[in-house]
Amino acid sequence: MSSLEKKFTVAMKSIARRSDLKAYVEKTPAIYQLLQSAAAKYVTGEKRQDGLEAGRRLVDKGYAISLEYIGENTTDVQACEVAALELSLLIQALAERKIPARVSFDLSHIGLSIDGELAYKHLTALASQAQQVGIELFVSMEESAKTDSILWIYERAAAAYANIGITLQTQLNRTTQDLNDLQPVPGRIRIVKGAYQEPEQQTIPRSSALNERYLQLVEQAIRKGHRVSIATHDESIADEVIKREWIHEPGVEFEMLYGIRPDLSSRLKNAGYPVRIYLTYGHEWYLYLCHRIAEYPPNLFQAVLDITDVGMVDSVLDYE
Repeated sequence: MSSLEKKFTVAMKSIARRSDLKAYVEKTPAIYQLLQSAAAKYVTGEKRQDGLEAGRRLVDKGYAISLEYIGENTTDVQACEVAALELSLLIQALAERKIPARVSFDLSHIGLSIDGELAYKHLTALASQAQQVGIELFVSMEESAKTDSILWIYERAAAAYANIGITLQTQLNRTTQDLNDLQPVPGRIRIVKGAYQEPEQQTIPRSSALNERYLQLVEQAIRKGHRVSIATHDESIADEVIKREWIHEPGVEFEMLYGIRPDLSSRLKNAGYPVRIYLTYGHEWYLYLCHRIAEYPPNLFQAVLDITDVGMVDSVLDYE
């Protein structure tokens, strides 16, 4: 990544956290509609039905899926209750339609930003419901300032419900130790590079060194007996995982975000490797769009094309 691209990434991550800009976008119909066109490549839609329909099409093509109702940093108790209810209705809809899927979410969407016990209450209620219908839940990782709280809540809940997994960010220097500490916890581990802007002294930047750490964490998780989701669009990492034959280990899979590198997802799936597509839906797509552009600056070109209708394609059709 060039120096200019690195600066652009930092700028986009900063923009993503600007609540005033988000509020302005939401209150300005013309801008909202333009950016929503760009977000449509990465977000299935604003309604639960959008996620379910896109998910069904991918399942029919041979992919596994994970569904997320987008939202985080919710600071109103009633809004947290609404988010928890939506996740419950999503679990119910997946069971009724017999769509095999995971359900993913941020703990700060269901109470963490208010009180850890509120998030824990919602998480365990959802886990109990999901366990009854054979659905796995997945806790996303957020900013490093929340990591201790997220892991604390996750470990407590996972001790009672084995159908809960956790996400770990490779960019954080602490992650190797966090993975060691999770040894007794039975849940699946999802390994990502990390999308948040963090203090330099706590992280390693995008680089060959980060890729090497990523591979080390994958190996560490597998050797400790965890089921592992290798969440990356980095073709060099995917090829190395195949070369080292880790993808043949029990419970190991590739996972990729909806709308990002569908060509790579198709290639891996058609080669016989397990591939899961991570789909999102909901109204809170602004932050998600900013992160997708920040993590790969050329996505800005696609966003401009989508805004002008030149590049608008239902990305699910790109999956083979």
